[in-house]
Amino acid sequence: MTQEELLQQIYKKDGKAFTTLYDMYSKSLYGVIFTLLKDKEESEDILQEVFVKIWKNIDSYNESKGRFYTWILNIARNSSIDRLRSKGHNNSLKNLSSDNFVHILDYNTSATNKIDAIGIKEFIKKLKPKCIRLIDLLFFKGYTQQEASDELEIPLGTVKTQNRNCISELRTILQVQ
Repeated sequence: MTQEELLQQIYKKDGKAFTTLYDMYSKSLYGVIFTLLKDKEESEDILQEVFVKIWKNIDSYNESKGRFYTWILNIARNSSIDRLRSKGHNNSLKNLSSDNFVHILDYNTSATNKIDAIGIKEFIKKLKPKCIRLIDLLFFKGYTQQEASDELEIPLGTVKTQNRNCISELRTILQVQ
């Protein structure tokens, strides 16, 4: 089944097509979510929420604005960032025992090579150092452009311009328009 055929079936709310969609994209979306949240259970919860959002909001996907994968990736990324910024998440971090931190550290080291589920980090390594740092902050660590501006101690407009230029350079490396 092609992606276009799959999308047509999902627009019709076909459960089998949705299962296929989940099988195709759940691992890569989970990798992005886990990279941001660094918590297995919370990442699984967000992954489930992401697929519910995809199911409910499929009519808002506009093919002329970008690829389907980019659309669902942004849903996953934004949902993860929302969770990171939520009061509940921040309060739960304050109440963790040291045992939880050991578990997180152990899990992260065993999953080091699995975090980049779609392999994009290999292409990012080919960019200039300033691009690597900026993309790391904005896309992998979930910083806003303003937070990246503060962290890098450069003006917000410069962050926006560099981000656009770095993404353009990454597209060239990936040979994607």
